[in-house]
Amino acid sequence: MPVPLQLEDYGLIGDTHTAALVGYDGSIDWLCLPRFDSAACFAALLGGPEHGRWRLAPVGEHRAVDRRYRRDSLVLETDFTTADGAVRVVDCMPIRAERPDLFRRVEGLAGRVPVRSEVLLRLDYGHVVPWFREVGRRTSALAGPDAITVDSDVRHELTGTDLAAEFFLNAGEHVDFRLAWASPHDRPPDRVDVGRGIAATEKWWQDWAARCTFDGEHRDAVVRSLITLKAMSYGPSGGIVAAPTTSLPEHLGGVRNWDYRYCWIRDATFTLLALLHAGYESEAVAWREWLLRAVAGQPEQMQLMYGVEGERRLIEFELDWLPGYAGSRPVRVGNAASQQFQLDVYGELMDALHQARKHGIPPDDSAWQVQRVLMDFLEGHWREPDEGIWEIRGDRRHFTHSKVMAWAAVDRAIRGVEMFDLDGPFDSWKRLRQEIFDDVCEHGYDARRNTFTQCYGSRELDAALLLMASVGFLPADDRRFTGTVAAIERNLCHDGFVNRYTMTRSTRRIDGLPPGEGAFLPCTFWLADAHLLGGRSEAGRAVFERLLGLRSDLGLLSEEYDVEDRRLVGNYPQALSHLALVNTACELATGRGPSHRRSGGDAAR
Repeated sequence: MPVPLQLEDYGLIGDTHTAALVGYDGSIDWLCLPRFDSAACFAALLGGPEHGRWRLAPVGEHRAVDRRYRRDSLVLETDFTTADGAVRVVDCMPIRAERPDLFRRVEGLAGRVPVRSEVLLRLDYGHVVPWFREVGRRTSALAGPDAITVDSDVRHELTGTDLAAEFFLNAGEHVDFRLAWASPHDRPPDRVDVGRGIAATEKWWQDWAARCTFDGEHRDAVVRSLITLKAMSYGPSGGIVAAPTTSLPEHLGGVRNWDYRYCWIRDATFTLLALLHAGYESEAVAWREWLLRAVAGQPEQMQLMYGVEGERRLIEFELDWLPGYAGSRPVRVGNAASQQFQLDVYGELMDALHQARKHGIPPDDSAWQVQRVLMDFLEGHWREPDEGIWEIRGDRRHFTHSKVMAWAAVDRAIRGVEMFDLDGPFDSWKRLRQEIFDDVCEHGYDARRNTFTQCYGSRELDAALLLMASVGFLPADDRRFTGTVAAIERNLCHDGFVNRYTMTRSTRRIDGLPPGEGAFLPCTFWLADAHLLGGRSEAGRAVFERLLGLRSDLGLLSEEYDVEDRRLVGNYPQALSHLALVNTACELATGRGPSHRRSGGDAAR
């Protein structure tokens, strides 16, 4: 098996319905059509070229000397140099109109360079070779529900089951390519002007980026993260996927490989605040509306994740024909964690809806009705064990962070009554808030070690506890919280980056899986936030700038970082990492810490 590119070697292009990963070698190794969660037609990322890819690059020896996004856009340029000259490959996906399109242009920069286009279409995640109905400057490929058309300025020839074209390119010349998806019942796509489409795509992204109101330090990093987040949004619904990929391993060669092409309630408040901080109110409203639609129904049926349109059935299965990224198996589609009971999502949802009101998003009567129903459910179920924020696949436990977020849910309901004159059993909710607070402090706190623990009665630590002050459960200067931060830094930090929880031989007992994963980047951002909230601005800044140094040359972050091999791991790019980057940058710019989420509740003592 060929050695795969590192994740940092990939750039992202997308059309706010789906996205592709483009390697620095000119190969598109991942693309699902027509949606993020559809089957991939290029799946070499999780196997090899035989599982589908489209490589466009010079023939023979060459190197990519430079690549970049055009300013504040998602139009990717990659420059190659050879002994014969130099060419540039331009890649983008125009914002979706009728159907998904992918545009590629190769431009001659110097000399006369031989170039090869090699299209290996493999549908259903590399499993199905399509039937080619015609081949040439317009090639049609069909299989099952997919009809793919490849238009080009040069003729492709069919060799076995692969399309290939070779041509020479002189300085000042260009050759255009376009891949379009359609249903087999649709009419064939009309030809388009690729150059005009690339220019229009560049302008669309630059106009969108220009709406950003953040004007502090690290603006470039913030804007690039916001563009990345927008690329991972599903335009028709407003939902934002956790990542556009599945099964990129948290540990190379390991089994912690999950499908992240769905929308997590866990990310609700982080998403809302990042959008509002940067001035994207319409996107924040769309996200709020997606949340309300997705969770509609009985509160006991609320899930921790949904499909991009709010789908609930995310059945998990394995693709046994794919060897996985760097041999990391299994490759999974769907996510069984969607059926878990996760208590903390009730707090995240209540907090997100509270923050929407607090930041002036026009009120929605149905939102408070939903919250009242959720509160009734929470009052009767907060004492139950759950699978926790990390979606443990072992036995349910009384996770301290889950109870803290149950407290946050009640607190936000109380704030709704106090701040917005909403109706609710105010006194009863105050008693409930105090009851949860006392329970957490009695059972989730280890007084001898002066730290909160992962579960009631355990000795393990959990980086999610770094959020205790930012959600308002405790003041940032409370000795129990500062002791928890110090314990996490001593025991969960590796080379300055934070692991989610202790990885030991007992890990399988806790989460049902063998140990082994990288440092979790969102948790490391939360450490920076904890320092900022506690007034340790230099420590917070130092953590933040170390994180910035992990970004790829294109400004992208994954879910985790392998400290030993010094490379990004986990699904890529990762929304929660980029959300955390935006929010921490905003806190650095204000110099006040993440106090926007502090309730100042009288239970926090």
